[in-house]
Amino acid sequence: MSRLYQRRLSLAGIDAANLSIDDLRSLLRQILEAGIHGISFSPYTEGQGPGTEVGAAQISERLAVIQPYTRWIRTFSCSEGNEHIPAIAKSAGLKTMVGVWLDDNREQNEVELANAIDIAASGNADILGVGNEVLLRGDLSEGELIDYLERVKQAVAGKVPVGYVDAYFEFNDHPAIADACDVILANCYPFWEGCPAEHALLYMKEMYRRAQYAANGKPVIVSETGWPNIGTTEGGAIPSEENAIKYFIDSYRWAEEEGIEIFWFSSFDEAWKVAAEGDVGAYWGLWDKDGVPKYF
Repeated sequence: MSRLYQRRLSLAGIDAANLSIDDLRSLLRQILEAGIHGISFSPYTEGQGPGTEVGAAQISERLAVIQPYTRWIRTFSCSEGNEHIPAIAKSAGLKTMVGVWLDDNREQNEVELANAIDIAASGNADILGVGNEVLLRGDLSEGELIDYLERVKQAVAGKVPVGYVDAYFEFNDHPAIADACDVILANCYPFWEGCPAEHALLYMKEMYRRAQYAANGKPVIVSETGWPNIGTTEGGAIPSEENAIKYFIDSYRWAEEEGIEIFWFSSFDEAWKVAAEGDVGAYWGLWDKDGVPKYF
């Protein structure tokens, strides 16, 4: 039996603020061994990134590292081999939020959509996340995104919830997108908004409440949140091991208290993200690039 189902851990009354680094590490380990709701999963190893064709053996090997610690995984693409992740994850007993990567390459978007619909038809998707931060990047218009969402919803005929992933505030700014979703998939990053670590959980709660307001009664899932341990400071937000662990503990204490579903970002450190996010982009994982635990 997986460690995930062997015991449950109560975080009630725990205050991470005054714990030593050793105690913080121990508590993070206990949370993981009890099992978290979900984690963002990318199968890439050192020197790989989007554009790399990934194989089943590599996917299985990387999944095996995180499988004992999570109930769900979230993927980001349905092409370049990533379309095989959901079936492999299902065979390992994991539930799947299947990401459909959309951008301004309309031809490739059709490949992503077709593969995602096939994955759902085969029973390997529990949620479909159609698009990831498309509005934030400005790759598609609101109307184009809604069209993609409606096409997928029609294809799966209510058998799989369909949502869209973006920064929490985009759902407030684009209520028509929230209306088109079955579930709101909100990325909430106090770090990227320069929030000091000691105020991060309070800020995170406000992000979530704003997404709830936009959802108008629909389910809201935190599709991404996390904290890096190395890199350049973002405003008052400082990357460090201590801050990363405290934010993890605080997030999961809140999730337990209020029944919030959180997908932690991320499973592994990924150097390819430096190009878009600067040096800090490479250090969001609970495991390093080689699959070695960073904090436990």
